Amino acid sequence: MAKLTLKDVDLKNKTVLVRADFNVPQDANLNITDDTRIRSTIPTLKYILEHGAKKLVLMSHLGRPDGKPVAKYSLKPVAVRLKEFLGVDVLFLNDCVGDNIKPDIDKSKEKVVLLENLRYHAEEEANDANFSKQLASLADIFVNDAFGTAHRAHASTEGVTHFLKSCAGLLLEKEIKYLGDAVKDPQKPFVVILGGAKVSDKIGVIENLLPKCDAIIVGGGMAYTFLKAQGKQIGNSKLEKEKLDLARSILDQARQLKKEILLPVDNVIVDTIDANAKTEIVGENIPDGKIAVDIGPKTVKLFEEKLQTAKTIVWNGPMGIFEMDAFSKGTRELAEFIGGLKCISIIGGGDTAAAVAKFKLEDKMSHISTGGGASLEFLEGKNLPGIAALTER
Repeated sequence: MAKLTLKDVDLKNKTVLVRADFNVPQDANLNITDDTRIRSTIPTLKYILEHGAKKLVLMSHLGRPDGKPVAKYSLKPVAVRLKEFLGVDVLFLNDCVGDNIKPDIDKSKEKVVLLENLRYHAEEEANDANFSKQLASLADIFVNDAFGTAHRAHASTEGVTHFLKSCAGLLLEKEIKYLGDAVKDPQKPFVVILGGAKVSDKIGVIENLLPKCDAIIVGGGMAYTFLKAQGKQIGNSKLEKEKLDLARSILDQARQLKKEILLPVDNVIVDTIDANAKTEIVGENIPDGKIAVDIGPKTVKLFEEKLQTAKTIVWNGPMGIFEMDAFSKGTRELAEFIGGLKCISIIGGGDTAAAVAKFKLEDKMSHISTGGGASLEFLEGKNLPGIAALTER
């Protein structure tokens, strides 16, 4: 890596400021319903404590409070969960900047301190220099371990690096390694799986990876814009009319590059999107009034045959409406198949990560990205401000 990592810096007797991603879902009673993001940064936090840091100061955002304190977006429940995972007391402070913050950190008997939601201040998303400086004044070293926000130039991701030596945490380093290798030097054959609702969300990924991969598998709602572009009937399935020319252009480009784009050859269809709707399997053409909600068994077999010999697989976007069990079979069977392969399997965050978690297959994948939007931008070949700003080696 061209950037400093946690293992490159001396942490002994230092106060370490860590940007984590604790943007976790909570229920109406403020109980955390999924703590994956907290768990994923624990190795970084334990490493810092085990290597002699004097204090560990944690900061994060939660939700969209729009620059003012909103009780339901408080990070206080996260402090409780951190104490469970780290096995040490965690001091929670009710703000992230202000005259009392540094004195409270310095005099605290607890080694771990969690600051209140950064986005209670509009200056965070504005990347305000003074706000960045106040955050930086709390510590000696800055560690970014929040890949999920690395594509945003905010005070806590980019601004703070102007005032402190800055390095990548263990989680961020892992994200850069897996996604970076896939983009720059993938083991071949390299197969990309793209799904989800919209072609427009994946244009950048297709344009960046088409020349580098051996094949692209397309499923989910976005597949029907491609099928329509080929002259197939798609009924009332998801369609981005304004992207039909783009879909034709991508198919032409793939032919010129001698790269394969695989599309569904059969589909699970319904009259209406409802968990209890009666399903039917049809071929490539979908009858008028019907909606495709998942790929069919022949498509699963076709996709699996292409994946069988892959050495690197990057998957971003589910194959159907996996949240409804009746429409989740295609996504689940593909995930189970990939989990059984001897290859590098990279799950690109967001809905795909949620699907893999739903099917309890996390341990079967090489890497599950913690950033939906960030992983997409990385796969598009973009520079992410939160990574670009870290100190060079």
